[in-house]
Amino acid sequence: MAGTIIGSGITIEGEITSDEEVVVAGTVRGKLSVDGGVTVEGGAVVEADVAAASLSVGGNVTGNVSASDRVDLLTGGRLVGDVKAARLTIADGASFKGNVDMDV
Repeated sequence: MAGTIIGSGITIEGEITSDEEVVVAGTVRGKLSVDGGVTVEGGAVVEADVAAASLSVGGNVTGNVSASDRVDLLTGGRLVGDVKAARLTIADGASFKGNVDMDV
């Protein structure tokens, strides 16, 4: 279970720092710094730079991403920005525009 859930009717602008998992179902604008994983659910919007252990994208992310472990773009997910991660998976039906650095 997630440590923090940002519900579908919620918009947050600013910086979020967490030492546990964060699930975004709403909208986040600014910066996400998470020691655990970040999950962006389908229909969610993240317009922020993201630093996390892992990132799973089912919604829309615009911003640069740094993940110490992995980034997964799920079917229907969209990511616009540069990615720095040890592993990157892009499912059929996902969209990615940016650069990838896997030299982590």
